[in-house]
Amino acid sequence: MAGRWKNDLRWSDVTPLPDYMNRRQLLAAGTALAATAATPAIASRRELEPNSFEEITSYNNFYEFGWDKSDPKRYAGALTTDPWAITFDGLVENPGTYDLADILKDKSIEDRLYRFRCVEAWSMVIPWNGFELKDLLDQVGVQPSAKYVRFETLLRPSEMRGQQGGSIDWPYVEGLRLDEAMNPLTIMATGIYGMPMPNQNGAPIRLVVPWKYGFKSIKSIVRITLTEEQPLNTWQALQPREYGFYSNVNPNVDHPRWSQATERRVGGGLLARRQPTLMFNGYEEEVAAMYAGMDLAKYY
Repeated sequence: MAGRWKNDLRWSDVTPLPDYMNRRQLLAAGTALAATAATPAIASRRELEPNSFEEITSYNNFYEFGWDKSDPKRYAGALTTDPWAITFDGLVENPGTYDLADILKDKSIEDRLYRFRCVEAWSMVIPWNGFELKDLLDQVGVQPSAKYVRFETLLRPSEMRGQQGGSIDWPYVEGLRLDEAMNPLTIMATGIYGMPMPNQNGAPIRLVVPWKYGFKSIKSIVRITLTEEQPLNTWQALQPREYGFYSNVNPNVDHPRWSQATERRVGGGLLARRQPTLMFNGYEEEVAAMYAGMDLAKYY
């Protein structure tokens, strides 16, 4: 699959796994990162350094386990991830429930180093391991009338304590347009830093769409449905004025309650300066053509 996508962040930029807990070694590796940056919009080597394993796994949103950033790590150990299966239905040629081991047995797991931008205006750089969603959709077969892909997270309140509350209509749902799902940047991630996906980050398999706000990258997926109708994603259902279907990273369109023009890089410390947010999170060259002619303030 080499050459199917372009990226200014390289796997060689990631600190080797045995060193990720050593922060000084991680900072030293940043010297090489500055030399390999290919995008003028990247202002400094600090913006290119991959976040440490600890940062990625200790600071994130996974509301199925609670609303605090530390809740996923604290409580996600209760989640059983083996065995695991995904159901494919709707406008697919080969519907059914597939064991995850069978899904993965013929997949080539790639290393993808991506920017990650939360709608809350914080960001990371994450070294994912996974495979292109296109490969999975080709495997089950997409019927010609399909236009959208709907994703659904596991519903298991006995293990996912956040689902015991009524603030969200569980299970969590997300969706993509079919061309977005088929884009080479869109992956199904099974790990980070060369290790299996931690429970708190969406084990055992999650979506990663790097040019969209992080909540679009749905975790712990158990159902994928091909539809002709645009699905109603969870945050759009909860707050349609604040969260649209597309949710592309866009510094020119603010959230109703805060600016999206800049972001805070996790791990930079309280005194770290905010950095400018890049259009489509820095992946404009690869994805902008999909939205040609669209009013991105209307279709936010």
